[in-house]
Amino acid sequence: MQVEKKKPLPKLRQLAYSPEVNPLAEPKKITTKKRYVRSGRGADLIDPATGEVHAVATIHQVEERDDAEFVKVFAAGIKGMYELGKTAGRVFQVVLEQYEREPMSKGFADSVYLAWFDGGLSGQSIGMSEATFNRGMRELVDKGFIYPRSPSLYWTNPNLFFKGDRVMFIKEYRRRVRVGEDQERRENLESQGQKRLSD
Repeated sequence: MQVEKKKPLPKLRQLAYSPEVNPLAEPKKITTKKRYVRSGRGADLIDPATGEVHAVATIHQVEERDDAEFVKVFAAGIKGMYELGKTAGRVFQVVLEQYEREPMSKGFADSVYLAWFDGGLSGQSIGMSEATFNRGMRELVDKGFIYPRSPSLYWTNPNLFFKGDRVMFIKEYRRRVRVGEDQERRENLESQGQKRLSD
């Protein structure tokens, strides 16, 4: 049995800063162990070239939550979708809470200030050491949640950090490809909106 080698996480101090441009602004696809996760907006289910709506059976449930519970549910949903480790999930929750306090400019906040001093984030204890916090930050950088803009200032992925009052988590289930079926060809056709004929 072959053991899969884990890809090393980026070193925070070795990352190049991007002071002018948010490299996380464009939607990206992240591959996890069992699936891939795409971040974007609801229009992704509509072909922008033709306006064609892709045929997707949808079940939509709406729940209302207070502010504190909303942030917790949002963080837990993101943690599950992106298969964040326990530490990265805790750090994401802390970063999200910090982001909520950032002032908005032009209708949104595109970055968050995350300075560690006096034994905590912005001098406040968050129940973890600096080494633990940095380990979680490295995973968040690796998975495209944040990116360093300058020392202690991080760009946020606008698809994962927002100050809105609603969020939708969509889980899509697909049938497995049968042995011998040309998977790449099928996915290419389906991505262009072609529906598969039933056997």
